[in-house]
Amino acid sequence: MTPARMAEIHAASFVTPRPWSEAELAGFLADPSIVSVDLPDGFAIGRVILDEAEVLTIAVDPAARRKGVGKRLLTGLLDTMALAGATTVHLEVAADNTPARALYIAAGFAEIGRRKGYYQSPEGTRVDALVMRRSGMPS
Repeated sequence: MTPARMAEIHAASFVTPRPWSEAELAGFLADPSIVSVDLPDGFAIGRVILDEAEVLTIAVDPAARRKGVGKRLLTGLLDTMALAGATTVHLEVAADNTPARALYIAAGFAEIGRRKGYYQSPEGTRVDALVMRRSGMPS
């Protein structure tokens, strides 16, 4: 998937936090610590450093939601991270993003912290970020 298509999907998926631009996505993909997985209707990007990984974003085209795309992307990303040597994965998610939180909990992530008012919407509303971790990776 091209960075341009990724930027389209990201813009359709996020307002808070702000969507990433084509240039930002291209920069991520050029970084050797970055791993990514894509399907026609979405993509996932993460970073692996030694045995730790971080889910940076998962974006699914709104027209393809509630069809298992996010779950397939997360599973593929976790598998790719494990192959790269990760044993623990971290992420942060907006506290009001109920579908994403449910996806992460179902995948074995647990909340380990909260960043009060971390995200700000274009209207100025502040939303907490939940910090989540999963130890033990697929084999």
